[in-house]
Amino acid sequence: MPKGLTWPFFAPVTDHAASDDCGVTILGAEPDKFWHDRKGALVNAIRTRKGIADADVVVVRFGEKYRQWNAAFDAGHAAALGKALIVLHPEEHDHALKEVDAAALAVAREPARWSISCATC
Repeated sequence: MPKGLTWPFFAPVTDHAASDDCGVTILGAEPDKFWHDRKGALVNAIRTRKGIADADVVVVRFGEKYRQWNAAFDAGHAAALGKALIVLHPEEHDHALKEVDAAALAVAREPARWSISCATC
């Protein structure tokens, strides 16, 4: 991104425990792990879907630290909504992500090469 250009930036929750527990924190405890996780997934989906729907550009990053199945789902959702999609992933994921890459308007390897100004994270 050109230097000096700033965009509002929406990012996933990277605190894994907070993400997993948001549903029971808001909606109440669940004795069964399945329902605990289900509540978290539903509350997280509200945030994620709203963010993707409101976005002009969606950047989806794949890698060791990020869950590929969640990222692939979010990339597919963004593509289905006709969002401009930028995909970031290492070379070793090229084959597995060939369809995701085909839906993207840009594919890059390293997010460090970007100069993103994050206004909200």
